[in-house]
Amino acid sequence: MVVRLLLAIMAVQVVCALLIWYAATSYVPADLALVLALLAVLLVRLAIVGNNFLLSRRHGSPAPDHHRLTPGGKLRLLLGEFRATMLASSWHMLRHRPAPVVAPRSQALPVLLIHGYGCNGGYWRPLRRQLESAGISHDAVDLEPVTAAIDDYAGQVEAGVQRLLAATGAPRVVIVAHSMGGLVARAWLRRHGAAAEARVARVITVGTPHSGTALASLGIGANAAQMRRDAPWLARLAQDDEGRRAMFTSIWSWHDNIIAPQLSCQLAGARNVALGGIGHVALGSHPEVLRTILDEILTASAPSARLY
Repeated sequence: MVVRLLLAIMAVQVVCALLIWYAATSYVPADLALVLALLAVLLVRLAIVGNNFLLSRRHGSPAPDHHRLTPGGKLRLLLGEFRATMLASSWHMLRHRPAPVVAPRSQALPVLLIHGYGCNGGYWRPLRRQLESAGISHDAVDLEPVTAAIDDYAGQVEAGVQRLLAATGAPRVVIVAHSMGGLVARAWLRRHGAAAEARVARVITVGTPHSGTALASLGIGANAAQMRRDAPWLARLAQDDEGRRAMFTSIWSWHDNIIAPQLSCQLAGARNVALGGIGHVALGSHPEVLRTILDEILTASAPSARLY
């Protein structure tokens, strides 16, 4: 379903570009008109990303001094998030083909990847390349339908964990989850309790709105409503899983343009890793984030490391 939605959005952009090109040919040569049409579409996409930063700043948490950005740093932040958004939505997610990777004689626990709101497993393509290079088995779930309640995805996570354990023979998995995916992982643990805890060594959330985000009011679906700042669902989840926070690592950015306030990504009782100068979508491909995730996976695997 996500691929169909992305293709529809891309089709709209193509139509808009053709209309602009047709109109511009009355004033400039056709080849220049085509360039202008493509630039117009790209500028609209850039403006959407920039507007998200403005909205998140309005509701955001002020960054500490050591994470304050210079004007050049702000420009790199905007362009980095724009690049990551374009690659994820117009390339990685469109080309996504679900396929587990089982590495022979792996020394690390297998990793289950859970994407966020409005995405599919293709979001994780940069991290999957790194995991494959490191010889770490992994798989990704595709959460469907797009607008379902977060608890409804718990069964898909359960199936993904069982599938990965069966394929690798490993005793446990590490879960890496972006944005809403972190809440899905928490919902799965709540539903399956001790049985789930016994099968997961670490849950690494990346840019997850553990306490909600003001920008969720712009989304549609039951899951978007559950991610609002005042959502009763989040309050109940916080009460229900307070005792298992030690198994979590929360990686987040002071300059997240979707989670606002950014401090909402902090999870009490968890290991919290705050970074700076990285946007929400870019968290899935930024080199510093990927290194941090890999370090967390290897640390979680160390007590159980063995050939399997």
